[in-house]
Amino acid sequence: MAIEAIKETASVQELAKRFEVSPSKISEWKEEFLRNAGQAFERPSDNRKELKQLKTENERLLRKVGQLTIDCDFFASACEDAGLKVR
Repeated sequence: MAIEAIKETASVQELAKRFEVSPSKISEWKEEFLRNAGQAFERPSDNRKELKQLKTENERLLRKVGQLTIDCDFFASACEDAGLKVR
């Protein structure tokens, strides 16, 4: 449908009637298609590199959260042992 809108062989109104969708939806999908069309020509290696970076960052953050959880548990236990009120 977005491709039909891009071709402009029919008006948005005609396409909306034919596909039983609102004209604004067709315009929205057309804009989104054009905005993301470049991804079809990206090298897969670019996407793999970005994915690898995201996975590395995710792993680092998970390790950090784990360490902070251990630290928090340790200090909560130490406070309880010292007779201090813990949340």
